[in-house]
Amino acid sequence: FFFQAEDGIRDFCLSRGLGDVYKRQVVSTQSTWGIGFEMANKTDAAAQSVHGTNPQNLIDKITRLRIHASNFWKERCYALKAETLVDVAIELKYVGGTYGGTGKPSPFLCLVLKMLQIAPELEIVQEFIMNRDYKYIRVLGAFYLRLVGRPEDIYEYIEPLYNDFRKIRIRRPDGTFYISHVDEFADELLKSDISCDIVLPRILKRQALEEMGVLKPRVSLLEEELAEVEEEEPQPGEEVGDLRPEEGRICWRKLLRVR
Repeated sequence: FFFQAEDGIRDFCLSRGLGDVYKRQVVSTQSTWGIGFEMANKTDAAAQSVHGTNPQNLIDKITRLRIHASNFWKERCYALKAETLVDVAIELKYVGGTYGGTGKPSPFLCLVLKMLQIAPELEIVQEFIMNRDYKYIRVLGAFYLRLVGRPEDIYEYIEPLYNDFRKIRIRRPDGTFYISHVDEFADELLKSDISCDIVLPRILKRQALEEMGVLKPRVSLLEEELAEVEEEEPQPGEEVGDLRPEEGRICWRKLLRVR
């Protein structure tokens, strides 16, 4: 005969009670907690494809899995949104990719993947790059823009970092640190194919974009200072003694700095 349980489950075989009925039910091996993490690791539904693929695919699968398994991702990046990501980015202490024998991802790389997942608007990324108070936020925004941005936007917003000479710490794959500068990191983003163990998408050269009329010729800070020095240099027939002492010191300091 059939045994009718309280929840409506009918058991064909003879049963010794409700406990025996529930023991024969199939239990899913995937817990609710695991499902939550899987959903949290998916790209935002409103995010657009980048370079014809899911934005998260710009980071290779093995590195993504290591990031998802890291404690920093589970503890600090689990529920981050575009509005709250800056609160965690402020705490960055160095730049880096993966390090150590197991390829442990750095917090910097975890936040890059989180930005690829939530796909913040371009205005938010621009605010990251133009932030002069926190150098690591500038670098984080520049790295993300280099991955997903258009070539003209990349040159327009990353090239101003050439004028930022502040020091930054970069972690090598062996776990050690070395000192670099913001302008050097910006140059690496614009001219190298790999940065922080991530393969950067190819972009057109600046010269090609200038020939197409997309970009205007770049005027470097050095050229502007040279023009100022030439204006302040004594004209032919003018004695240097005509300059006030403080003006002469300023002029010579600029000449020495440029040379």
